[in-house]
Amino acid sequence: MKRLTIDFTVGVFVLIGIICVAFLSLKVANTSNISNASNGSYSISAAFTNIGSLKITAPVKVSGFVVGRVTNIYLDPKTYQAVVVMDINNAYKFTTDTSAQILTVGLLGEQYVSLQSGASDTYLKNKDKITLTSSALVIEDLIGKFMTNINNKQ
Repeated sequence: MKRLTIDFTVGVFVLIGIICVAFLSLKVANTSNISNASNGSYSISAAFTNIGSLKITAPVKVSGFVVGRVTNIYLDPKTYQAVVVMDINNAYKFTTDTSAQILTVGLLGEQYVSLQSGASDTYLKNKDKITLTSSALVIEDLIGKFMTNINNKQ
């Protein structure tokens, strides 16, 4: 009888552990709902020369607050630039001179798109494009430049 109680208790703890791991996996995978234009958002895009490791469902932030999500990334066959399509919540309006930049959370964290609104009087609408962009900094490129500078000084 005592063995049955121990086995049951261990089974409950293993089940709780599996549920916790599944929950954390979903949180890390960033599987939150992405709203589309029918759910109170509008779509904008921006072209970058380098997006680093930016992924679909990455957050779009302004001053640290999430205002949207990346919904699509593709390569423009004419300019060979990466085009990032973002859905922005209708509660947030950005001017036509808004700038977009790809940043990283911490040194090796996830990448996200940061928007900074300008001073224009007109606002971006659905399917508009952001023209002022700054690409991602790739750590490997920075290390390579640093190493070549050290070698040149010797």
